[in-house]
Amino acid sequence: MDVMPQQDPESGRPPEPSPQDPYVMPAEGATAVPPPPPTLRTTLRRAAFGAVAAGVLLAGALVAVDDGEGDGPKEPGPVERAEAATTAGSPASLSDLTALIGDRQKWVETHPEDAPSLATLGTAYVEWARRSADTAYYARAEETLKRSLEARAGERGNGEAWVGLAALANARHDFLAAKRWGETVKKQQPKAWSVYPVLIDAYTGLGDQKAATAATERFGELRKGVPALARTAELYRGQGWREDALATAREAADRATQPAEKAEALHRLGELAWERGEPEEAVAQFDAALRTDAGHHVSLAGRARALVALERTDEALAAYQSALEKLPRPEYALELGELYESLGLDGDARTQYAGLREMAAGAKRAGVDESLLLARFEADHGDPDEAVELLRGQWRKQHRSAAVADALGWALHRAGKSEEGLEYAEQAVGTGVRNASYAYHLGMIQRELEDYGPARRNLEQAVRTNPAFSPLAAPLARQALEALGEPPPGGPGDMQPPPPPPAPEPKREAGRETEREAERETERKTKPEAPAAPSKAPAPAPAASKEAAAGSAAPAEGGASKSP
Repeated sequence: MDVMPQQDPESGRPPEPSPQDPYVMPAEGATAVPPPPPTLRTTLRRAAFGAVAAGVLLAGALVAVDDGEGDGPKEPGPVERAEAATTAGSPASLSDLTALIGDRQKWVETHPEDAPSLATLGTAYVEWARRSADTAYYARAEETLKRSLEARAGERGNGEAWVGLAALANARHDFLAAKRWGETVKKQQPKAWSVYPVLIDAYTGLGDQKAATAATERFGELRKGVPALARTAELYRGQGWREDALATAREAADRATQPAEKAEALHRLGELAWERGEPEEAVAQFDAALRTDAGHHVSLAGRARALVALERTDEALAAYQSALEKLPRPEYALELGELYESLGLDGDARTQYAGLREMAAGAKRAGVDESLLLARFEADHGDPDEAVELLRGQWRKQHRSAAVADALGWALHRAGKSEEGLEYAEQAVGTGVRNASYAYHLGMIQRELEDYGPARRNLEQAVRTNPAFSPLAAPLARQALEALGEPPPGGPGDMQPPPPPPAPEPKREAGRETEREAERETERKTKPEAPAAPSKAPAPAPAASKEAAAGSAAPAEGGASKSP
């Protein structure tokens, strides 16, 4: 059997690499917990590994023009549509994905050694798990991909199974393992475009902006069209280049043709609108995505977020509840819980937080690492020290994205370690990403450390970027700004808040003259005692004693301090 990077250290089923395999990788990662799977996005790119020719022929057939002879091209069915999406590197609709899974399941029952079909099925399981939040499919995916590699080793041309494993590792937030799988494939087949999307996700999760940029550029060179535009828009978004991200995302939406691909592009436009504080535009884009593809459930959660900003609370609650019903992701439970808490509905909030813990526990059993989300929850609603431990673990695993840096900085602040947290919060904002929460966290940490000028700037940045970035945190940002007040005149050299008024001076009871006398009296008491000089001239002495009197008066004058 072909070598696989060992998965989660807690896994009871570590991979068993062959000693002869030249691609044995270090034993670590989270891709080896109870069977995990690869993503459909990867499956959709398997064409680059041998199925390309068949996929291109299929895609060509789908766009064939009627030449007047016969009845024209046959209308593609759901399986053909899913395969065509795979060839293009685009997402398939959930219904088409379901049809593709059913088709491959039946095929491999009678053709158990068909490695490419097994790789396709395994990757489709990953995509289904990702888009339905049914983590049980990760186990099926891992098992199926292993069967594919048993039928044909990766170095013997089964690169699509390796890409599937990289996608699986990304889905389980094991970015280091995903990077190793992807780079193994890239080393063998540097022009295989299907490996670059999983590498982009892995590098992004590890916080390696330089590598993610290079992989995105290479992907654009090898695979033109909507998939490359979508990846480029995400790259610009992560670097804070809003105008470029928006222009590229719009081009992707304009050029998208298939419903699932179009819905994904419209959703991206909605996310960009939300992040720049335009909730009405965001709602319009999310609505358009749902009209285009009713199965694009992530747009329900995006729509709920934007409705909160518009103070359409009842609609927002309904949208969140619908999103959780159709796509039970723990991050949606956290957002809904915080909305309930902002409304004073603490009981409902606790219910959502309990649901979040249950979903995260279920994900862990399937090999998915939800440490980042759990840490965000613990920092604000639970145990900040526990949040710090979770995030330090992520940092040790080289998960050093802006999201992890921001969360670790905030958790340290909440745990009473603001000075240490400052470094991480600055690193998150320093990536360039325009995220109101990151700016808010940095500003609050700086305020705690009495660095008032930068604190004011970052809090203003948070509120200006997205005035309603959080139903709980946005009001706190405004309160903190109000407490800091307006910057005093004098420019950057005088950016501290106004000093507190001086303490009232003791009331003077006897006027300034009395005060001076009191000061002189204090002075006298603190000086060493000297022989007292007579307060008035001595009475005239008889002539016989004048000399003696003068002699006794001389020492007294000399002993007294003379004024110059």
